[in-house]
Amino acid sequence: MSAAKRVTILGFGSLLSERSTKTTFPDATNFRLVVVNGYRRSFAHPAAIFFKRGIADLEKLRCASLSAEECEGASFIGTAFEATDIGMDAFREREEEFRLEFIPFSPLMQETSSSSPALGLACLRWTDEDYIAHWGHERFERDYLAVGVKTIWGWAPDSCLEPCHPYLRHCVLAATKLGSACLDSLLDQTFLVDRTTPLRRYLEYHPEVMSTLPPPELAERYGG
Repeated sequence: MSAAKRVTILGFGSLLSERSTKTTFPDATNFRLVVVNGYRRSFAHPAAIFFKRGIADLEKLRCASLSAEECEGASFIGTAFEATDIGMDAFREREEEFRLEFIPFSPLMQETSSSSPALGLACLRWTDEDYIAHWGHERFERDYLAVGVKTIWGWAPDSCLEPCHPYLRHCVLAATKLGSACLDSLLDQTFLVDRTTPLRRYLEYHPEVMSTLPPPELAERYGG
């Protein structure tokens, strides 16, 4: 029987939380801060899991999760960790709406400018067509169309889609635990669906986010 392989995984939303990470990868090790260059982090798509857990507000369009997309000149601070590939099926299900791809990252404190970036598995922007090709139209209809969401990845910059508040609070709490560099990156290098409004400005307009608690049964999972 072959030994399980270890995989490096990158986090920039809920995976900023080591506690949340270990719900999927209990054997995760070397949890650390890293820099991802050439990618932008944005709240640009709704996540089915928010509707299933009762924390989405579709009427106010507060149902968006985080994803990353290629963007020249952009960067952000996230996390990296190593885990065995035994948890990959659970990870694929947890991050069902994303394209999972290995992308380069660098240590937060680069020792030498010539160091080659390593590769980590990240949750990237996908398309509705690719989602349906992978999971099937029946799942798309059940998890999105049936709750009133007509598209996962087709939201325009002027669509007024907003972050899911309990999820956003979770991300802010997790980043806070990791220190000022990670928190400032989350606030200043994360954008709304318009790709121009930074998260810091959104939270200034919506301070109620940090007092929007998840249901009691999700308090630990969404507690940073």
